[in-house]
Amino acid sequence: MKIFLRLVLIGLILVCPSVDATATATPQQEQALVKTSDWILKQAFLNKKSGLQVRGGGVVSSVLGDDTVGERHQRFILRLASGQTLLITHNIGIALRLMGLQPGDAVKFYGQYEWNDRGGLVHWTHHDPNGQHINGWLKYRGKIYR
Repeated sequence: MKIFLRLVLIGLILVCPSVDATATATPQQEQALVKTSDWILKQAFLNKKSGLQVRGGGVVSSVLGDDTVGERHQRFILRLASGQTLLITHNIGIALRLMGLQPGDAVKFYGQYEWNDRGGLVHWTHHDPNGQHINGWLKYRGKIYR
């Protein structure tokens, strides 16, 4: 029962759009949150789940060219502490581009996870101008991109 309650609490922390748990977290709390989000992302990958609102962070392993089909998206691969990789697709028609992004840079994210066979992807890392979707963000070099 304790484990179930802990998972429910963790889920609320990660899914709740109105609370930014990393904004005022101590370094120890932030490390615990990252470890927990890595576990949730790993479970989503293993169980082929999509549509999950997630928060986490990682290190850029590669910067890809922009996706220019339809709306433009900045794309890069993040490696989580667990070793899992995520494709981040950030809509640069709505939010600002992360300027100067390079392999080795740390990026935090809040967005929607979608399963794929390479670790998954996270999109909706920006605000929704139509107010129909949970607002996401990226944090890079101390700046939040919405």
